[in-house]
Amino acid sequence: MKKHILALVLVSLTVLLAAQPSPNCYRLYLADKNNNTYSIDNPSAFLSERALAKRARFNIAITEQDLPITPQYKQQIRSVDTNIRLLAESKWMNTVTIYCPDSTRLPQILALSFVDSILPVASYDETLMTAQLAPEAEIPYQEPIVSNHDTIIPYDYGNYGYYQIAIHNGHLLHNEGFRGEGMLIAVFDAGWNGLDEISVFSPLFTNGQVLGTRDLIPFRNNVFVGHSHGTLVTSTMSMLQEGTLVGTAPEASYFFIRSEEPASEQLIEEDFWAYAAEIADSIGADVINSSLGYCGFPDFPQAEMTYEQVDGVWSIASRAATILGQKGVVVCVSAGNEGNNEWYHIGHPADAFDILAVAAVSIDSNVAGFSSRGPSYDGRIKPDIASVGVNTLCVYPSWDATGYSYYFDVASGTSLAGPVAAGLCACLWQALPAASSQQIMQIVRENGSCANNPNNETGYGIPDFYAAYTQHTAVPNHQPLAMEVWPNPCTNQLFINNSKQDIVSVQLYATNGNIVKQLSKTNSWQVSIPMNDLPAGLYLGQVRLLNGETQYFKVVKQ
Repeated sequence: MKKHILALVLVSLTVLLAAQPSPNCYRLYLADKNNNTYSIDNPSAFLSERALAKRARFNIAITEQDLPITPQYKQQIRSVDTNIRLLAESKWMNTVTIYCPDSTRLPQILALSFVDSILPVASYDETLMTAQLAPEAEIPYQEPIVSNHDTIIPYDYGNYGYYQIAIHNGHLLHNEGFRGEGMLIAVFDAGWNGLDEISVFSPLFTNGQVLGTRDLIPFRNNVFVGHSHGTLVTSTMSMLQEGTLVGTAPEASYFFIRSEEPASEQLIEEDFWAYAAEIADSIGADVINSSLGYCGFPDFPQAEMTYEQVDGVWSIASRAATILGQKGVVVCVSAGNEGNNEWYHIGHPADAFDILAVAAVSIDSNVAGFSSRGPSYDGRIKPDIASVGVNTLCVYPSWDATGYSYYFDVASGTSLAGPVAAGLCACLWQALPAASSQQIMQIVRENGSCANNPNNETGYGIPDFYAAYTQHTAVPNHQPLAMEVWPNPCTNQLFINNSKQDIVSVQLYATNGNIVKQLSKTNSWQVSIPMNDLPAGLYLGQVRLLNGETQYFKVVKQ
């Protein structure tokens, strides 16, 4: 095979790079995995116990593709120059990404018998690359803790936070006890400012729900500083602040991987994404959320991108996403925010096969103008599904001299739609443990609001996760309660919801028979009753529905 250095390296460099930063990071495509000290006969050397259990559970073969890069090859690359650093690798694609500040060393690297070709992927500031960092503040991977619930108490989602989960009937899935417990969600993002210090996130740590972190960016070493995007994203899944915001998977476990350098946009970030995908696979993640996407690289213009490359194949990140989805992981990625821009289309890795690319809609189910459109260049339906990405309630970190605090506010973007859906995918898989990752993703598509007529704005539409559960549950003739009353016990506010009929009126009685609260002509499927002015005790409720039916409930005021 003819060896070559791909795209712009060593060919008229002085002319071509006069107006562009000179590359100093490169992707090396390797020819084989010969002389490898790893073996598919001993997979525990490169896959966790959880990952191996999943492979066995779903009969997913361990092949040469799963073998790490030959260690001897990495050593030989490093030996070419002491300044060379290994930044990322992909065992699935058999690539190594390096920092090599001296481009005259590239012919020597290319001359190595196992190197097929070289592609420039970034130009990083040499001052940053040579700085001496403290050891990485990494949380090593640990296994999830699963406890047994004696009772399931409905969450108080808050008046606003309720709608971004109710649009999927995710609250009904929660009420069945499926809240993400025992499921592992890996989150790829640009940083989680303050998440390790903010009080409303502290239960994640005290409950052992943060299973680990990895920072893949070479001049960063702590995922909890550098950017706030991941904090907002994670809050839509993990938050458990009753009365304000309950995330879509509040009992799941989480692993945080920084694959995005927030200060620049270069092709190398697709290498980091692929590396993150393989880490997620190796730890046995069940679901990944990536609120990241690529449709151009303004800080590395040598890697100009075209719509023709949105085919699920051209991008290393898209290929990795496809493989990840095939190896037993539900892959949720944001479709992108280019709908109002010249680019307009989805990007990478939303164009991957066998994943869920998520568009953004408002709580009234209207697609967001900014949400990137499909199809993929090869004509596949994209995005796959849609979730709430317009005015999505989340947690913002706030910093001053005393440290991190927080506030709740709304944000918009497919970055928020993706994790809302990802958390519910984890809950659905918890509910349907016999299904494979591919089956879970297909069930989600089939229960979308546009499943019978998919389109290039929202794909198969807004999934009904509760319908997805009830249609595939092993419980025969499962009939959920139509009316919910929560929280119970309550303190300040009581919510009454009927998913099948509008509520016409509500009367609340004290135990002596006196009416203490009354609402009439609500014509809504959900009502709220202020309770802070009532004394503690037991109350009886009567609800009249639009079809003439009357239902009753009891509630305890604390």
